[in-house]
Amino acid sequence: MTDAEMLTMLKIDLQISSTALDTMLSALITQTQAAIAREGITLTNSVEDSMLVVQYAAYVYRQRRDNTGMPRFLRWMLNNRLISEKGAASDG
Repeated sequence: MTDAEMLTMLKIDLQISSTALDTMLSALITQTQAAIAREGITLTNSVEDSMLVVQYAAYVYRQRRDNTGMPRFLRWMLNNRLISEKGAASDG
């Protein structure tokens, strides 16, 4: 999925139809990709990884207003993705 497609998905998730926030949301996607990489995850161009980026970016956007902790499903997805990647590397 391209960054433009992830931006579209993020806007749908956040229920934003205007283009006024596109620059900030695009930067948020880039920031989120970097945050995921810092956790040791190598992102691929898969739909699963793209949706992980979108959901993480939506959480970060909402967290600015709500100041809540990371949702359990998101932490679970990140942990599973990391464990899967590291497990595959040690098998090979």
